[in-house]
Amino acid sequence: MGPAIEVDAQTYRSIEFAARMGNTTAGEVVARLVRAASTPSAAAAVTNRETAAGRKVDVFVDYEGHRTRGSYDRDTKRIDITSGPLAGQSFKSPTGAARAVVAHYKPDVNPNRNGWSFWVLDDDSGEFLQSIRHAA
Repeated sequence: MGPAIEVDAQTYRSIEFAARMGNTTAGEVVARLVRAASTPSAAAAVTNRETAAGRKVDVFVDYEGHRTRGSYDRDTKRIDITSGPLAGQSFKSPTGAARAVVAHYKPDVNPNRNGWSFWVLDDDSGEFLQSIRHAA
């Protein structure tokens, strides 16, 4: 076994969930994230898709064992939830959408979350929404 990294409990649960979803190990999930972060930015891939898909970017989050998908509008900064119990709801910001997901699945905890580091780009890059926040 190689060197270890330390992560908080929620991050570990997310990595484990991603590993189960991908039928792989937690270590491989982390390795893929590192490889993706070491290659040209996901922002470039998103920019290339904009011609065909407009200025909307597909995002998702895995929280408490549930995957929620959404669509992020780069112009308005809104997130429209497209799957799960919150489907059809629209939020003025990624943070508002993140809080709604947390409140729905775990109402007994404080729902405050930073939406930019909560939502993940749904393009296999593993990058957080934050990675394209300031991209043109």
